Amino acid sequence: MEPELTLAPHLAPLLDELRPLEDLFHAAYPDATPADFDRLVGPGFWEVGATGRLYSRAFARQVLADRHGRPDPATWLTDNYHLQEAGPGVYLLTYRLRQPSRVTRRLTVWRRDGDGWLALYHQGTVVK
Repeated sequence: MEPELTLAPHLAPLLDELRPLEDLFHAAYPDATPADFDRLVGPGFWEVGATGRLYSRAFARQVLADRHGRPDPATWLTDNYHLQEAGPGVYLLTYRLRQPSRVTRRLTVWRRDGDGWLALYHQGTVVK
């Protein structure tokens, strides 16, 4: 049984801002574009995929640009969102992604950048 995470009330509006942004930089979503990626993903971004491999910002952007026939969003379901403050203007967004072939836990580190947001890091971990 998983522990229930409690969201601090002052973080609820920030979680509402970040949830849709997560989809726009993720190559799995049909509305995600390279322009969205460029706007939302910081220059030092990197990620650890669910396989444990490291990926650069350039690689992640290229995957998004090259992806044809993106999955139907109805088959890539997200839930169990949680947001935690990591430091001034830096937040850890976690959630579960259910795909037809696997379930993963996801974490993105987001930084408030003026009036917008920048993703700094992303990780996926397969749930057994």
